[in-house]
Amino acid sequence: MPQPADPSHGEVTVRVRAVGVCGSDLHWYQDGRIGEMPAAYPQVLGHEPAGDVVAVGAGVHDFTAGERVVIEPSITCGHCEHCLRGHHNNCLSSVFLGGPQAPGMFREYVTLPAANCTRIPDEFDYRTATLAEPLAVMMHMLELIEIRAGDTVAVTGAGPIGMLCAAVARASGASRVFIADRLPYRLKLAMSMGADVAIDTTAQSLVETVLDATHGRGADVVLEAAGSAEMANAAIRMARLGGVVMLIGIPSELNPKIDIHSAMMKELRIQTLKRSNHRAQAALDVLAAGRISASLITHVLPLGETPRAFEMLTNYSDGVGKAVIEI
Repeated sequence: MPQPADPSHGEVTVRVRAVGVCGSDLHWYQDGRIGEMPAAYPQVLGHEPAGDVVAVGAGVHDFTAGERVVIEPSITCGHCEHCLRGHHNNCLSSVFLGGPQAPGMFREYVTLPAANCTRIPDEFDYRTATLAEPLAVMMHMLELIEIRAGDTVAVTGAGPIGMLCAAVARASGASRVFIADRLPYRLKLAMSMGADVAIDTTAQSLVETVLDATHGRGADVVLEAAGSAEMANAAIRMARLGGVVMLIGIPSELNPKIDIHSAMMKELRIQTLKRSNHRAQAALDVLAAGRISASLITHVLPLGETPRAFEMLTNYSDGVGKAVIEI
């Protein structure tokens, strides 16, 4: 990548130090698209960064060179109807760093609005700070649904987002957290993140296990993080009457068949989720309070080995949970 231009008014230039690999990065890598949006080759991925401010433009008073920050990857206008309502993730003219619109952060430097940066606590290392962006997605989730003390929560999929779902559910006061996956090593990691019951879907019926454990009532909240129609329909079947199903995982299938009739019979609330809505500070506060473990980070690789990280995550090899690229 060429060196970025000097920061203009309201902008900063950040030297990227570490970037987490996200499940949506894998969709670009494996499918060449997300939903109906095709990749635009060559496309630079990476949107979970932490780094150092190296230059500030005119009018920037909140940051100075040398400060460590995380970056919100969605650049928004701040004045459309959605931004004015606090729904920045639905900005009409947003530009996402790491999609077809603009290069992501698997690179050394990025220049962007200072408003997209949040200062990292002194005690954090860069790799831990990369969790701020995916955890900010969870903070936005809690703006859309409520997990109450004593709730039973089921999570489908024990990838990094599923593990964070389990951790956030536990931190929110859930009395029991079920998590399901077909990979035993990921279930073991999820238990370290706050899940109570691990369900190996190759050996157990997910729906029957949750219904048996709740005496037929079902889960109050189901967080679907696997990104498949099969798991979305399982979520509908194991949610209680009047419960909540949150769809978080991104399906590879363009038009997944969802069992709306069963959802209507239960009067379920089905909620979708889009990005993080600029909630990095809340995510950093939760991390700093020790409420969320960083144990899901299992691999740290240099930038030159980024392809190996993607291959490892695609093949679920070497016990990989979350991979972080250091630059």
